[in-house]
Amino acid sequence: MDVKRINSEVSVSPQITPEDVAAIKAQGFVAIINNRPDGEAPDQPPSATIEAAAHAAGLAYHHIPLGRDGVSADMIEQTKQVLEGSTGPVFCFCRSGTRSTTLWALSQAGRKPASEIIAAAAHAGYDMSHLAGHLSQ
Repeated sequence: MDVKRINSEVSVSPQITPEDVAAIKAQGFVAIINNRPDGEAPDQPPSATIEAAAHAAGLAYHHIPLGRDGVSADMIEQTKQVLEGSTGPVFCFCRSGTRSTTLWALSQAGRKPASEIIAAAAHAGYDMSHLAGHLSQ
């Protein structure tokens, strides 16, 4: 697992497996957000399989898939609600971590300065500078 910490509240990662869930729990995460639609790749575990592993480990699980149709206001709101409602750090994943970082960044718009959001993402290895206009609103 290649976990990239954005801040104390959220980290992102490329695709995980059900076997990774125990390590996620051991690292202190309390919830998992899966931002990958099912069926993108033949070797990708189904969301339901990872959800079952998360629940067995005592972790909250949320599937907020971001696919070819792009980001929606509902996805941003769901992400914001999960982050605000969690009692500890949240682990987000997709194929590479970029979609998870994008939804995190957009969920922070208006709550933190755009420069701070972009810098946190960059520190984790993700360039969100193209979102600057959206993050300033």
